[in-house]
Amino acid sequence: MSTTTATTGLTTGTWTIDPSHSEASFTVRHAGISKVRGTVAITEGAVVVGEDGTATVTATLDPATVSTGDATRDGHLTTADFFEVETYPTWTFSSSAVQVSDEADVPGELTIHGVTQPVTLAVEFNGAAKDAYGNQRAGFTGTTTISRKEFGLTWNAALEAGGVLVSDKVQITLEVSTIAQA
Repeated sequence: MSTTTATTGLTTGTWTIDPSHSEASFTVRHAGISKVRGTVAITEGAVVVGEDGTATVTATLDPATVSTGDATRDGHLTTADFFEVETYPTWTFSSSAVQVSDEADVPGELTIHGVTQPVTLAVEFNGAAKDAYGNQRAGFTGTTTISRKEFGLTWNAALEAGGVLVSDKVQITLEVSTIAQA
């Protein structure tokens, strides 16, 4: 028998991430004057809600799907200068247990480029609804900021006027749709 959490209405059990309705996006400052935005596909994952009202989150991302709107830049990002996707074909996030609520800080471990670092996602529950096919869905938005150097992503180029081409700070936003499993 599944129970429902008081604050969100989520039932206990596994809510799998729907890759076709979920996405990870990032923003990084370029040349110190503009921002470049891109996306990486979330390929699988789950939110598991326990009887005690706590939840854990797992997600796998595919860095080979990076898209910034510029094919040349995307190709460079997949090389050894950045993501090195042939050696490190997946990124992962795995959380600690957290109390289910409308907003929560979700601590966990993020692995990018073979390096695992602790991060905390600020997660907002966007609601739950039954879709046109009878699936119970729930949506979440998660945000965090990381240092790319902490993940071994150190490639850069010095600028003539000073500074560097790519900032260290990367803002990450996850838009996630999940489906309750029977």
